[in-house]
Amino acid sequence: MQLNKLKETDWDMLVSWWDAWPNWQAPPKRILPDNGTGGFVVEHEGEFIVAGFLYFTNSESCLIEWIISNPNYKHRENRKTAIKHLITSIEEVAKSQGATWVFNTLQHPSLIKTHEELGYTKDPKPSYELSKNL
Repeated sequence: MQLNKLKETDWDMLVSWWDAWPNWQAPPKRILPDNGTGGFVVEHEGEFIVAGFLYFTNSESCLIEWIISNPNYKHRENRKTAIKHLITSIEEVAKSQGATWVFNTLQHPSLIKTHEELGYTKDPKPSYELSKNL
């Protein structure tokens, strides 16, 4: 599995992935790091499997967000491996840039489980994502 930096030409692919999953909507590029190129995609045997974005802050913390997978990718075990590869690779990029703490917000149960398998701590009390268009 290979980690690639997202390129401008990957945008339409990502939108098609978000649009294909139920209850998902593509975020506007302008709210993503580097206008939609501030993330990574995992490729295996010429097929893109999963992508996600890395937000840096003005502190030693960062966020991994907007993880999305190719809805047409059929190899379930490879998908899980690709998701783990994406998360751990993004962690390494963050660490190399001085981050010492990473967090994200998640809703999907299997994605939460994958994070827990990678050593993330899930707060036992539910919290809510609040957002506002300015």
